[in-house]
Amino acid sequence: MTNKNMIEVQGACKTFRENKVLKEVSLACESGKIYGIVGRNGSGKTVLFKCICGFYKLDKGQIKVNGKIMGKEIDMLTNAGIIIEEPAYLRNFSGYRNLEFLYRIRNKKDKNKLQETMKEVGLEPLSKKRVGKYSLGMRQRLALAQATMENQEILIMDEPMNGLDKDGVADMRRFFEDLKKQGKLILLASHNKDDIDILCDEVFEMDKGELSPIII
Repeated sequence: MTNKNMIEVQGACKTFRENKVLKEVSLACESGKIYGIVGRNGSGKTVLFKCICGFYKLDKGQIKVNGKIMGKEIDMLTNAGIIIEEPAYLRNFSGYRNLEFLYRIRNKKDKNKLQETMKEVGLEPLSKKRVGKYSLGMRQRLALAQATMENQEILIMDEPMNGLDKDGVADMRRFFEDLKKQGKLILLASHNKDDIDILCDEVFEMDKGELSPIII
């Protein structure tokens, strides 16, 4: 896959009541790279991600994904794996059954691929353990499996390591590196400086709604 700008954010502005959450934010991301965004809670990271996904519409500016303008040529981002908030799973069903329901909704039928994806994130697909009994780290692994089970070109991840122990973080770093080698575009926000330093090709800081590059 040749590198190209798959996400282009140009002069993005977003205000909620009197609060300017995004202030002329611009960003260009291409395939085969990992982009990191750091910043305190409330700095605007999650709002930017939600605007890219189409959950919020910009007040000013433009976002293009694969050349199509969000909010005009496309309403919601569908060709991406997304972790922004914890998915609402069916607590009385196993992790595999939860993913299988979602897989079938999208007319996907390759159960071997689904099982392999769960193994890649460190979950046992044949386990009967109900999601309601999962630890926070296991739920995060399940969310990662959901985000990647359809082999999407773009991954947008807000705190993807949340709840993982040391070994789990190491596993996921290797997982993300493998996805990058496959030519995926990964955009992630993390409070963990090590995640950013180890994984990311380019790093940006969000502060009071303004985005600026960090030299790494």
